[in-house]
Amino acid sequence: MMVAHPRPLLVILLQLLLSCLPALGYSSNRFFYQDILNGNGNGEIHFNGVKLHVDSSQPFVFALRGSNATLSCRYWYEPELSSPRRVRVKWSWLPIVGGHETDVLVAIGPRIHSFGDFRDRVHLRQDSPGDASLVMTELQLNDTGRYRCEVIDGLEDKSATVNLELRGVVFPYQPPHGRYNLTYHDAQQVCQEQDSTLATFEQLFQAWEEGLDWCNAGWLADGTVQYPITKSRSPCGGLGLAPGVRSYGRRHRHLHRYDAFCFSSSLRGKVYYLQLPQKVNLTEAQQVCFNNGAQIAKVGQLYAAWKFMGLDRCDAGWLADGSLRYPINNPRRNCGPMEPGVRSFGFAPPHHKHGVYCYSAGTR
Repeated sequence: MMVAHPRPLLVILLQLLLSCLPALGYSSNRFFYQDILNGNGNGEIHFNGVKLHVDSSQPFVFALRGSNATLSCRYWYEPELSSPRRVRVKWSWLPIVGGHETDVLVAIGPRIHSFGDFRDRVHLRQDSPGDASLVMTELQLNDTGRYRCEVIDGLEDKSATVNLELRGVVFPYQPPHGRYNLTYHDAQQVCQEQDSTLATFEQLFQAWEEGLDWCNAGWLADGTVQYPITKSRSPCGGLGLAPGVRSYGRRHRHLHRYDAFCFSSSLRGKVYYLQLPQKVNLTEAQQVCFNNGAQIAKVGQLYAAWKFMGLDRCDAGWLADGSLRYPINNPRRNCGPMEPGVRSFGFAPPHHKHGVYCYSAGTR
């Protein structure tokens, strides 16, 4: 005689659950969920037959340091919903070169929270239903990168990306102790000290298109070593090699040493040549700028003033790193080559007497 074994409890529970599905409106080719946050009090259930869309009308945004920028993002539903939904909007940032995705802002309804270096510099525009555009203020050099707008509604999760790029000027830099003395991390530091950041390949390529020609190889932000040539010549790849951006590829960031290509953007304030009754040494130059309510200008600030403010002066002056330079926008006799640029005399002995360029953060 065979004895029937009692059915396992798990099987019984599963059968009970399946018997309830028709009452909930279940269909074999869809799943359902109940969104408590968006519930209307009537036990409303939303199916995935309603599709969430997220898009950006402007995938590339170009701006200047210190300015504001709006990164567009809009979401909508198909078919259109009869009542608004409370969604979670999240903006995150991925640097152009390496690094991890970083939270910028999270918003759920009226509650908004910003993070890290973006704190108090970002908010949502929200001009119309479905507008999740990110408004950024006081843009910084390191804000360049790819931004992701993610909209989450229950189990639905859609996103769009916007690339932010700062317009600026690229300049080659080598320290006082000479050519090819910088590791990758040294290059990062010296650019930062000169009110700039390591240039990306895209920024160097654009500078090359605008005429930058430099035969010394320098670090870029991605860890490659490259240099731009507009006039082919023997020491710079050979006469037979077409103009372009020459590349050494990726180099060891701790062992290999080169120069640096730095990137600076527009600046708030003003760089000016300080009129003095007599020339000054480097220590005196720092002091006279301070006495004038300013500070001695950095190399990146001089380049930005030349590029964006049209600074033109045929007098060499001290800069913060101990170099002597002067900016020319209107080439003329006795002011260097017959093309615009920032001229450099290199690093003079600090006791020598010269003029000085100052930087004032306020309006002058």
